[in-house]
Amino acid sequence: MNTLDNYDFSGKKVIVRVDFNVPLNDKYEITDDTRIRAAIPTIQKIREKGGAVILMSHLGRPKNGPEEKFSLKHIVKDLSEKLGVDVQFADDCIGEQAHNIAARLKPGEVLLLENLRFHPEETKGDEAFAKKLAGLADVYVNDAFGTAHRAHASTAVIARFFPKDKMFGYVMENELKSINKVLVENEKPFTAVLGGAKVSGKIEIINNLLDKVDNLIIGGGMMFTFIKAMGGDVGNSLVEEDLIETAKAAIKKAEELEVNLHIPSDTVAADKFDNDAGTLICKAGDIPDGWMGLDIGPESIKTFSDVIRNSATILWNGPMGVFEMDNFAKGTVEIAKAIADATAKGAFSLVGGGDSVAAVNKYHLADKVSYVSTGGGAMLEFIEGKTLPGVAAIEE
Repeated sequence: MNTLDNYDFSGKKVIVRVDFNVPLNDKYEITDDTRIRAAIPTIQKIREKGGAVILMSHLGRPKNGPEEKFSLKHIVKDLSEKLGVDVQFADDCIGEQAHNIAARLKPGEVLLLENLRFHPEETKGDEAFAKKLAGLADVYVNDAFGTAHRAHASTAVIARFFPKDKMFGYVMENELKSINKVLVENEKPFTAVLGGAKVSGKIEIINNLLDKVDNLIIGGGMMFTFIKAMGGDVGNSLVEEDLIETAKAAIKKAEELEVNLHIPSDTVAADKFDNDAGTLICKAGDIPDGWMGLDIGPESIKTFSDVIRNSATILWNGPMGVFEMDNFAKGTVEIAKAIADATAKGAFSLVGGGDSVAAVNKYHLADKVSYVSTGGGAMLEFIEGKTLPGVAAIEE
């Protein structure tokens, strides 16, 4: 298989699908440049090896054609500074102007195309649209893990036009290696920590992980569906009534597979959903009427932290409580610290899914874990055992 390291880019035009879907404020300034920084090594590698780079990405979810707030021209200045080269910009991702600038590109030069999603054909996976994009270049590189689970024109369909000249960029390669290291090549004990509000988003993940992990830790709002399934009183806590049987089945499956299923024994309960609410610490299955659990309690923190610190492989997806409110952030902070400690002792840790990534960034622990996945939904689908169209398109 072609890789950035073994392919000869000299004199080639290389179209790279990047994930520049970054947040902009009302002055169109980038407020978090993580995704742009992640793509730089791939772009620089192609330039060093004599290729000209054509970058394509989406930004936001434009509904009907071009909109100023979703224009990628807003990131040209930042990108130029990071790459140390004046990035050229085409007002459309297809058409005459894009074609002409691309044709004139010299080795080492960089062109950024306008937002792919200004054309509805992008998300429809339209073949004719993919062919127009492919016509700009000799080689295709997919480095957008965040959209790898979508069969869009620029992430999956375009690869058909480069049967021999297609490969992953470094972001994609590293994401796939990290997930593989957790799911396939994991060292034991392997612990998965799942949190977040809802069980519904995590059922497939739980089912796919149960025959792989030694320990499964459940926290966040989803814990109360499990606690209710075990006969506990959860007061006004978040519960998905229609998933109680599903939770029971997962508890039973964990028993059969001899997986240590860790469900919180205590919780920080509040009398309303507010940082300034009255709070009390109580048993997780003994929450008074009118109160709701918003974080895991001190006993659970200790148990979970001990399990994590003794693990060799750790996967973390989802916070332990409502960490956006400081009074209910302790569980998430302590779990993040335990993962950092285990990593320092030699464990491999993968953190993924929006809120967990936000948490490690908030507590400045991103460089204390082995890998932070930029891919949210894509990572979760991969862990569910699904085939990602953007991955399959390169591998076939």
